[in-house]
Amino acid sequence: GTALPLGQIWVAEPLPYLLTEEPRAGPKVIKRSAEGKLLTHALRLNNNTINELTDFTSTMEQLLEYPEELSWVDLSFNDLPTIDPVLTMYPNLRALNLHGNSIQSLSEVDKLAILPRLRTLTLHGNPIEEEKGYRSYVLSVLPQLKSFDFSGVTKQDRSTATIWRRMNVKPKKVKKRRDDY
Repeated sequence: GTALPLGQIWVAEPLPYLLTEEPRAGPKVIKRSAEGKLLTHALRLNNNTINELTDFTSTMEQLLEYPEELSWVDLSFNDLPTIDPVLTMYPNLRALNLHGNSIQSLSEVDKLAILPRLRTLTLHGNPIEEEKGYRSYVLSVLPQLKSFDFSGVTKQDRSTATIWRRMNVKPKKVKKRRDDY
């Protein structure tokens, strides 16, 4: 495919208002398609009161010319209690900022494992940051990350995550069927 001009959208309101809100001016002018849709790979929805991502997919389809090319999403400093599976519908997602939300369970991170290109993730400032083994858990679930919580992932981080996983994740037991006896 052809490369699209990169731009970013800054939005001041939660999702329903995205379609009527004009993006705030950023360092780059965002080009639009003939249909008026935005030609961008990046979406900045930070510093709002977003607490769920209902209609995210349909909103992106109405807003962006190539929603499947979305590669950078900033949802930091909102009120998201979970990592919505809708984010996994974007296989080109490379960077996801979720810091400063209300994510409660470390297992929420598991949902992101199916994103093949995810390289940058932020989760600090969520309640999960306080859980034991937070960094190791995330890196064991997402070994492809190059940057986590604004710091590079080192060989030592990877090694620690591998050891942590071996010590903390019990292998799934294979249930024997009756006819195996």
